[in-house]
This record gives sequence, C-alpha cells and structure tokens, in this order.
Amino acid sequence: MVDAKKQLKVLVSEGSSTSGREAITILGLAGHHVEVFDPSRWCLARYSRFVRKYHHCPPLRSDPAGLLRFVERLLASQHFDVLLPTHEQGFLFARAAARLTPRIGLALPEFASYRAVHSKAGFSRLLDQLGLPQPPTRIVNSAEELRDGLRFPSVVKTSVGTASRGVWFVRDANDLNRALYDLESSGDFAGEVLAQDLITGTVEKAQSVFCCGKLLGFHAYRQIAAGIGGGEAIKESVSRPAIRACVEAIGAHLGWHGALSVDVIMPLDSATPLLIDCNPRLVEPMNAYQSGIDLVGLLLRVSLGQTPAPLAESRAGVRTHLAMQALLGSASRDGTRRDLIRECGRIAAGEGLYRGSTEELTPVRLDWLSAVPLAMTTALLLASPPIASSLARGGFGAHLLDRGSIAKIESEDFLHDLSTRRPGESRDP
Repeated sequence: MVDAKKQLKVLVSEGSSTSGREAITILGLAGHHVEVFDPSRWCLARYSRFVRKYHHCPPLRSDPAGLLRFVERLLASQHFDVLLPTHEQGFLFARAAARLTPRIGLALPEFASYRAVHSKAGFSRLLDQLGLPQPPTRIVNSAEELRDGLRFPSVVKTSVGTASRGVWFVRDANDLNRALYDLESSGDFAGEVLAQDLITGTVEKAQSVFCCGKLLGFHAYRQIAAGIGGGEAIKESVSRPAIRACVEAIGAHLGWHGALSVDVIMPLDSATPLLIDCNPRLVEPMNAYQSGIDLVGLLLRVSLGQTPAPLAESRAGVRTHLAMQALLGSASRDGTRRDLIRECGRIAAGEGLYRGSTEELTPVRLDWLSAVPLAMTTALLLASPPIASSLARGGFGAHLLDRGSIAKIESEDFLHDLSTRRPGESRDP
C-alpha cells in the first residue's frame, strides 16, 4: 500500500476552477508531484510553480467519451498514484470507475449515489426522504407550472448547473418574466426546474471527506463578503455541529466515498440551517487547510484505499480571502476605478474586512506564478470595470457539464461504445 505521507504522483482533473487551483497549492505544499489536464491552455493551474506538467485534453462538455479515452491513455502510458476529481469530471469518473480504479487510486461513490446529489432536484428529493431541512421547494417541468406554483420572493434554479449558473432571484412579476424567457430560450424546461422560497440569512458552506459511508473530516465556513456570481470573496471558518449532523446523515445513507460539500442558508429568524445545494467534491479547500485540517491530504489517503482516523475539528474564526473574486465582485457591483484601487489597497494592507485574513487562491508569497492571473485580472478591470462579467464567464468553460454531456454519460451504451469503438473513432455521425 502506498503511504500518503510520502511524495505521490497526483493527476488533477482540471485546472480552471478555484477549487482545483486551491487543491494544487495544498498538494504542492505537501511536496507531491502534481500534473493537471484541462481543455484550456490558459487555465489557472498553468500559473503555479507546483504544477510539474500540463496535459491538454478534450472538453468534458462536448466530448466526455474523448476525455475518458484521453485519461485512460495517459494512465496506460505512465504511472500516477491518485486521480483527484476537483470538479464535475467526478460525474464521468464515477460512471467509468470500474475502468479506472485498477490503474489508479480514486475515491468516488457508486454512480447512483453521485447522481442523487449532483442534480439539484435529486438532492431536494433526498433531503425530503431523510427529513433534513431545506427551504420550501417545488419542482416543475414547464413555464405554466412555474408561473402557477411560484411565491414571491423565490430562487429559481435549473436542476443542472454550477458556479451560480442557471439561478434567478425572482422578487416580482418582472423578475419572473425574465427568468421564464431565459429558461424557455435555453430549453431548460426540457429538464427539471426548482423554485425555492428565498430565505434571508447568511450563506455558509461545509466540506467533508467520507470513507465507505463514515465521516472522517468536516469543515464549515460562512461568507463575510460576496464576490461575483454570489461566490465567496472573504470567508471565515465556523463550528457547525447541526450542519455536520446533516452531512453525516447524507453520507451514511448514500454510503458516500470521497469528498462531499453542501451549501447552507442560516436564516436570520431561526437557528436551523437550511440546505440549498450539494457538490460531490471539495469546494475551495484552502480555508479548511488554514483552519488546521487538510481535507485534500485526507482525500488522498482514502483514494489509496486507506481508512484513516477521523480528523479533529477545525479551528473557528480563521479568515481567508480570494483577491480576484473580491475585485471581480467590486467591479460587477458598478464599482469605479477609484473603488477598485481602494479595494486593492485594502487587500494589500490587510485593512477592514481583510484584517487577519490570508489569501487562498493566488498566494503570491508561496507561489510567485500565481501573481500573473491576479495582475492580469486587476489590469483588465482597471482598464474597463464592466468587463468583470465577461471575465467571470471564462470560468464556466469546457471543463464543465451541461444537459447534453450528462445525457451522454448516463446513456446505457456509453461504456459499451467506448469498449467497441476503434481509437480516434467518433461516436457522433
């Protein structure tokens, strides 16, 4: 058995997301050999001294079969200890786990369990089944059902989507009409759509690592300041036994194996946390790392087939930030160049909400190459603050799933076609 404390050769499944970029920093600080594959030649991971090699791969969104064949060829040509799915590639790898696990360490649950929480509608049904708290939720399949069943204010969500894609805040009839137009134009009513009552409260997130249904590591943090698209620009670790109990119940019921994260609303008028979303992976694990628990290292050990002892509780009150998210968020809220310069000054000086906070996405002192995307983002925003939305959309790229790629992966003949197709032969006519 490989010792996870020794240097491992780790293959990371993408380099475009903030979660993947933070995992790379943690892996690099632990001394592991890190290689990354991604369809974008200019992904965030290219700007890290911790990445030993980058592999250009087919896009998950348009060619999931091609991506799987690419990974299989890579594993056949050289040795890796662990395949680390840091984003939606886990959906593909869970489907094809029997093809991958003989060659590499990989911690993922059964595909049926993965599907149950990957879909927002599926996760909502699971919460109902387990009697766990969520905002009042209705699942609809048409514009008529949504219009008839909606209460103001609500949050409307497509069942598939990540990084705040496919989310509308509907406070009045005008908001509803805009949401209906977007949903019908994009064909999203071909799948399920959720309407949840909009609850006023604090956004919090929790991350965990399981081994065969047993919770081994848990961490929670709350949003101090929002970036663009509702993501966290500044966060602070918290102790949340009630959320931990919910996550533990979900993982035990599904026999979860690997990483699992949830989004939560802490209502202003109640002490009961309401679960609103689930991600079958580690989401931005650096705050946990700075709070004293290494969930990435724990996930490596589970990936290698080990059964580690549960980690101690993380420290509360640890504040971290993502400078790029903070600047994008400021610009997206109609911030002027003067506002952006002031925000840069506060970040650099550690003033205001940044007092005592540590940079988690682009830790320039630890990884000088990470200064490149931070400097480029800052320069572009200072040149034109309205460009923030366009820059943020760059993260919603070919490394993510959509309805079409999900349908391909879920199809009964997906793996059979892979086995019978000749190398280089396309499935599509």
